[in-house]
Amino acid sequence: MQIHYTLEDFSVLENAIATIGTFDGVHIGHQKILHTLTRLALERNTPSVLITFWPHPRKILQPLSKENKLLFNLEERIQLFQEFNIDHLIVIPFDIAFSKISPEDFIINIIKNKIGTKTLILGYDHRFGNNREGSFEYLKTNANNYGLELIEIPRQDIDELAISSSRIREAISKADFENAFKLLGHKYSLTGKVVNGEMLGRKLGFPTANIDPENEDKIIPPIGVYAVFVEIHNEVFQGMLNIGTRPTVGGKKQSIEVHLFNFNQNIYQEKIKVIFIKKLREEQKFEGLEALINQLNKDKEIAKKLLSTI
Repeated sequence: MQIHYTLEDFSVLENAIATIGTFDGVHIGHQKILHTLTRLALERNTPSVLITFWPHPRKILQPLSKENKLLFNLEERIQLFQEFNIDHLIVIPFDIAFSKISPEDFIINIIKNKIGTKTLILGYDHRFGNNREGSFEYLKTNANNYGLELIEIPRQDIDELAISSSRIREAISKADFENAFKLLGHKYSLTGKVVNGEMLGRKLGFPTANIDPENEDKIIPPIGVYAVFVEIHNEVFQGMLNIGTRPTVGGKKQSIEVHLFNFNQNIYQEKIKVIFIKKLREEQKFEGLEALINQLNKDKEIAKKLLSTI
């Protein structure tokens, strides 16, 4: 998959088949669109193009919206897109000026003239252009003017899956990873850089990697202790993760810390990926360090047993 971060570095194609969307979560509804894109491109021997935007348009147009928390940042989405054998990914920088482009200009100047799109695939509810005036109905009315073949992913196809990013966000906010997995079609994960901490875990015999998420808008599961897998340089390790303030040792600031089983590498400043499997318990304040250590040992055994079955 060739990735283009601006339209300036993209060379027009011939008879491209394309789709447009933010695809936050790349959930199973999105996957239906992407599978249709790549299947038709293969059948017709034409290049496939996925057009997306960054930052998320809602972040620019509705900066105070509660819906601005993202399931996956751009890099995480790109990793998921890689699985679909798409030929070209175009990431259009989204800002106020771009949001004011009319639907007509967007289709003619970008979709047709700049990309070379012959066939356009859209989900039933996709909107585009200034004030979201563009829609599938708009395109259908003007299809002959644009010389586009239009393919709609029908509402019933998506609604039968009962998929929406808001439902997935709700599941993650409740640490309901089983339901999130059913809706996403893949496990929920978080990527971030390992940063220096206070070394308190090491003193307890449970050294941890403190994770700084890559994007401030990333949805973080609620406070608690979790069984997780951790991917480092394409190698996967078992671990347990704590999201919280560490009240037993007098912590005040919320942190994300993961303890990796059978691991002794130095990974400071490395980027790692945490894959959430199950919430083990709530964070709690223990009477002392001995009680905390005893509970951590129990958590570790429970997590190891759970993760070994997956």
